[in-house]
Amino acid sequence: MTSVAAPTLPWGEVWGQDDAVETLRAAASDPAALSHAWLITGPPGSGRAPLARAFAAALIAERPDDEHTMRQVIAGTHPDLTALRTEGVIISIKDARAMASRSYLAPSAGRYRVMVMEDADRMTERTSNVLLKALEEPPERTVWILCAPSDADLLPTIRSRVRVLRLREPEVEQVAALITARTGADPVIAEQAARHAQRHIGMAQRLATDEASRIRRDETLRGVLRVRGIADVVEVAGQIVQAATDDAKALTAERDEAERASLLRTVGIADGARIPPAVRSQLSALEDEQKKRATRSLRDGLDRVLTDLQSLFRDIVMLQFREDADIINLELIDDLRERAAAWPAERTLTVLDHIAETREALEQNVQPTLALESLLVTVVSGRRPLGGRQA
Repeated sequence: MTSVAAPTLPWGEVWGQDDAVETLRAAASDPAALSHAWLITGPPGSGRAPLARAFAAALIAERPDDEHTMRQVIAGTHPDLTALRTEGVIISIKDARAMASRSYLAPSAGRYRVMVMEDADRMTERTSNVLLKALEEPPERTVWILCAPSDADLLPTIRSRVRVLRLREPEVEQVAALITARTGADPVIAEQAARHAQRHIGMAQRLATDEASRIRRDETLRGVLRVRGIADVVEVAGQIVQAATDDAKALTAERDEAERASLLRTVGIADGARIPPAVRSQLSALEDEQKKRATRSLRDGLDRVLTDLQSLFRDIVMLQFREDADIINLELIDDLRERAAAWPAERTLTVLDHIAETREALEQNVQPTLALESLLVTVVSGRRPLGGRQA
């Protein structure tokens, strides 16, 4: 089992990716092994962002023992680091242009200027094209680090200009051990959380430390299993969207208010005081960004629900094919076996296909309740709604 003890800087937040760390450590110390652009890929929760930050710190620091510089980079405050992590649905072309322009500046204090884009899969084709020239002809001391779930999430023109480093998925037992070591969670709950999160470290940690999240997930899956007719479809779809909306608000409301208060303090406006017109535009811009973040948070919450449903019907199809190892939702095993015996495997596969289509529909701004109702109709009937794919 991989040790959960943190190594020395800058790799202390990277866990379970020893081969990747060794590759990047060697590249940071040997210019001959250093590519000008990297793409770190791996499933959500595999540690792409911590690894990118650690690599950036190793590149910028003048010496392996330059801990002050490394801490600055990891904290995101070093002048030679430019990091972009969108909280919106997509990376804006404006942000991509600003990042590309900054990449041509010489490093001011460290060995390299490092450009980190954590959500490179959220670029449209037009935005991706903005980066092409910067990736094709980078300055000698600029290094790009892109992060995405898969290299297939980026345009071929981007992929051809980067060195791809693929991360591995940890085992459930490894994630559970890490969560217990980090949080002190009960090992039984940590194992359940790691299994339900499908080895996504961040989500496993949330499930292990937040009972409300565990209850919400269980209620969602049990609700879908009990759907029998159209009335159930409407009720359960509404409950899922409401739960995801409440979850998104809980994650963003406190931060939104803190940001608003910070802005008002910065411009010298006391609590409850009248806001002058000159500040209203700044507040409006902040609120626009917060709305984009809320949309992303809701979209991410619905995506997690679909991931949980995918695990549910994946378990059913595994049982239908007499494969009872590695069941994710062991707590529902009796219900899963009952459904596996009652349905043909083709029906379960139809539901799994529709889950994938629902994810695509939500990415294209289909109304969430309608998309989920369409999916649940397939669960009830075993057939696609009239018209096939969701409108």
